[in-house]
Amino acid sequence: MFFTAAKYLLFKKGGIKMSYDFTTLVSRKNTGSSKWEQMYSWNPEVTEDVVPLSVADMEFKPAPEIVEGLKKYLDTAVLGYTKAYPAFLDSVISWMERRHKYQVEKEWILNTPGVVNAFYAAVNAFTEPGEGVIIFKPVYYPFSMAIEKNKRNIINCPLIEKDGYYTIDYEKFDEISKDPKNKLLIFCSPHNPVGRVWKKEELEKVAEIAVKNNLIVVSDEIWADLIMPGYEHYMMGRLGGEIEERLITCTAPSKTFNLAGLATSSIIIKNKELREKYSEMLQVMRSASVNILGFKACEIAYNQAEKWLEELLVVLDTNQKAVKEFFEKKFPKIKVKLIEGTYLQWLDFRALGISDEELERFMHMDAQFFTDEGYIFGEEGSGYERINLAAPTWVIERELERLGKALEKIYK
Repeated sequence: MFFTAAKYLLFKKGGIKMSYDFTTLVSRKNTGSSKWEQMYSWNPEVTEDVVPLSVADMEFKPAPEIVEGLKKYLDTAVLGYTKAYPAFLDSVISWMERRHKYQVEKEWILNTPGVVNAFYAAVNAFTEPGEGVIIFKPVYYPFSMAIEKNKRNIINCPLIEKDGYYTIDYEKFDEISKDPKNKLLIFCSPHNPVGRVWKKEELEKVAEIAVKNNLIVVSDEIWADLIMPGYEHYMMGRLGGEIEERLITCTAPSKTFNLAGLATSSIIIKNKELREKYSEMLQVMRSASVNILGFKACEIAYNQAEKWLEELLVVLDTNQKAVKEFFEKKFPKIKVKLIEGTYLQWLDFRALGISDEELERFMHMDAQFFTDEGYIFGEEGSGYERINLAAPTWVIERELERLGKALEKIYK
């Protein structure tokens, strides 16, 4: 079922003329979509036209180059067991160099069916039960799951928040890194959910502490391509030197091109000893095989869909500004910052003075506004909501208006 505000979005913004369709909404009701099914589980009586803005995939169809490329491939393909092949590896190497100025060798690349699998494998490969893994909360909650479910200890180094801007507590990070039981750092760059794009100088400080204290670093850089105007993502591997020898970099086209369901990630490890140990753990966990269509979709995306990405970034920037303007004009006590990267905006509802449970009930039942609750990212996220901006602008605006009608009844 299709809902169309306008068939094509043709406007100029930032010097870019839009030629791809970022306005058509495809209903994913009863299709197995995790995000949509989750919404109906939260509120079975939800109004028909509500669109969830929670789980981090997009309400956009993939780039037509990817869709048509896969159709063409399927005309002649044999869908057997598949390993990474030269054209796929070349596409990853080219993308990393072209978009991120990071030079990668073919043998450095391993593949997993998603970056979450990669976290689990790293925890198991480089730590033992009872040892510590450092994370910077509030942070993507599968980090915590990968640690706890494998009977390791979460060692939290909370980010420092001032007026909605987050920085790393280097002093505390250095202190907890000195404990020899803390072997691993899982680092989110760009940061989900707070939307920071770490500067080179910040990465250098993290790297210096990690090297000094003999930490292995898993750098989750799945959001590396989704950077707002005026910011630049600097891959940690570009620092080179000692940090690159103890680094596992997690990348994927899934966020960039809305291909999460194809579960294909490229894990970059320069150090041969680390790479072999990690590869062995992938075999133990049966996490070394990737969907044949995932390989091909990634190859096509990296080689042919860059223009689609550039236009997507314009839409995302438009949407984050619309969210900020909405709250500033109508509910100024609810604080919203513009993000630097990702398509996830961090909304501060603490001024409402209600508990997380009350806020969640209000959102799901009264407002029918479905985002991710801040507390799932750690207690540091209490009172926050994370909104997914990757939807047509008219959908974002309509859902905000729906929220606004409910907020008018409780906002003081």
